[in-house]
Amino acid sequence: MMLQVPPQTNNSPLAALLHQKAAAAGGISFADFMAVALYHPQYGYYMAPRDRIGKSGDFFTSSSVNALFGRLVARQLIQMSGLLDSETFEIVEQGGGEGHLALDILDALAEEAPALYARLAYTLVEVSHDNRQRQAATLATHAGKVTWSDESCWAISSGCFLSNELVDAFPVHVVEKHSGVLQELFVVSSDGAFAEELRMATDPSLEEYFAWLGCAPTEGNRAEANLAAPAWMRQVGGRISRGFAMTIDYGYPAEELYAPHRRAGTLMCYHRHQADDNPYDRVGDKDITAHVDFTALRKAGSEAGLETLWFGEQYRFLLGLGFFEELVKLEAAAGNEQEARALRLTLKNLIMPEAGMGETFKVLVQGKNVGTPELLCSRSIGAIRCG
Repeated sequence: MMLQVPPQTNNSPLAALLHQKAAAAGGISFADFMAVALYHPQYGYYMAPRDRIGKSGDFFTSSSVNALFGRLVARQLIQMSGLLDSETFEIVEQGGGEGHLALDILDALAEEAPALYARLAYTLVEVSHDNRQRQAATLATHAGKVTWSDESCWAISSGCFLSNELVDAFPVHVVEKHSGVLQELFVVSSDGAFAEELRMATDPSLEEYFAWLGCAPTEGNRAEANLAAPAWMRQVGGRISRGFAMTIDYGYPAEELYAPHRRAGTLMCYHRHQADDNPYDRVGDKDITAHVDFTALRKAGSEAGLETLWFGEQYRFLLGLGFFEELVKLEAAAGNEQEARALRLTLKNLIMPEAGMGETFKVLVQGKNVGTPELLCSRSIGAIRCG
């Protein structure tokens, strides 16, 4: 079934390549389309040199809002290092963007926990050569502490694996259910434009995925299936001998992600800080994302020995780690009330439930061979002092 052709402007080599690929195959799955659009070695959105994060880019991340985010993450890492009590504490971060989160974490550890900093090894797992160059420049002051690794070459003997807004950019299959039958969205080339076509889902991995998950899209609804996410989570668990995995991203548990009211799914695109739901326009020049299924991550992690220690909204995570206490300190250090007010307006984006990142963003902390410690981030709001 051919669907409506969305409006699009595409004059790039990447768009031409995708048209050729779709025409030659008689259509490609949306997951294949998204993989090429984001990760083509030469033209992909994440691979080609460009500003992606911050005012000059297409979107903000929590770590690009203020250094306080990284400082609070570092506070949780300090507790984890004490729980492990090993000679070397290994931090592996995948998909670190331009290195801002790593910089804030390393700055905070050097200042607040110099003994830990001295026995620290920080590895960045990064597929983009452009990002590696940017990370190296950002982290020049910590050059002796940082190394880089490919996806298949890292391992943690004792430490923490960290990702922030990584899984939302994994290529997803787009599906719809009609008359109880699962159909998959394919992208075809039609008269020089990309068009969508629904076909019977012939890939058995899709039906197997939803059966494994124990949850599926509602009749008539469009949804995404991130088949790469649980496979990635199992690999993470397999590479950790003893330690933690901390996943920060926007998303929901499966029952909320596939709820009946979410009729159009969660696929979104970002270009120059404008959001839209048309991935076929400006191919290669905009980010394409889908909300993360945290039920799948928890289930897959458990299969690889990673047990859930804490899961909740980002605002609860940050409050537990001392957000308000640090905000009071930063306000006191501000030069005047105008600076203090600007600081409050900036930082509220990290914890505001609706307009900011506080509720849609979630944090999943898993542990392997660490028991069931009470993490600092789990501190109840009632136990928090504001000054």
